[in-house]
Order: sequence, then C-alpha cells, then structure tokens
Amino acid sequence: MRSSTLLLALLLAGPAQAQTRVSDAWVRATVAQQLGTGAFMRITSAQGGRLVAVQSPVARIAEVHEMTMQGDVMAMRAIESLELPPGKPVVLRPGGHHLMLMGLKQQLKAGDTVPLTLVVEGREGRRETLEVKAVVLPLGADAPKR
Repeated sequence: MRSSTLLLALLLAGPAQAQTRVSDAWVRATVAQQLGTGAFMRITSAQGGRLVAVQSPVARIAEVHEMTMQGDVMAMRAIESLELPPGKPVVLRPGGHHLMLMGLKQQLKAGDTVPLTLVVEGREGRRETLEVKAVVLPLGADAPKR
C-alpha cells in the first residue's frame, strides 16, 4: 500500500521542472594554437542558487571567472561560485563574469558548437546539471543582439 501511495504521489507531481534556464550561449572563436577563450550566456534561476562548476570536452580546464578593476588595471580571476538571485537573469559577458575555457584541445571556429556542462546548486543544496550547446561566434564578435 505504501509503495502505491508513493507511486501515485510521483505521478501526480508530474515531470520535474528545471529550476535554471540558460539562453544566448556563445563562445568566442580562436586562432590556431590559441589555448583559451571565453564562454558567455544569460542564466536565470527560478529559485536562486549558485553556479558552482563548469566543464567542457573541448577544454582541459573550465572555470567561472570575474573581471574587476584593481587600481588602473583590469584583473581576471577564477571564483568558486557565481550567485544567481531568484528569478533575475545573470548575464555572463566579455569584461565581466564569464566562463573561461583553458587548455583547449582544438581550434574553435565560427559556426562550431561547444558543449558545456554547468552545475547549479540551489538554495536548499540540491544540485542541478545543465547541458548547454554554445555557438562559436567570430573573433571580433560581441554578445548576440536580443
């Protein structure tokens, strides 16, 4: 009886809804022998949480980065996580927060697609894994116009 009650509750609950959405994902193209590039996108977490990890099969290392001014110098550094306020889009863009792909295994050419796996930790500690396909834009490109 207990197992049938649990099964009924699961059926009535319906499919699990993703708490986090990613849109406008793109990666800047590289030249031959270039070892690093940035990935950019818009992330919206319905309940809020933190982006805690990223990986991609095209890079040996993938990290969440931020750029800040330190005196007159722009500095870039890896951060452990990126806060995602409930319901508010967080835009990863050149010159700000972004994903850094380092130790590239191949040249990334305009029109290619780069798979990214993002891990978001919700406020309650539950982790959500997002599979993202980011289009590679030309070297001089900026964020796609919405």
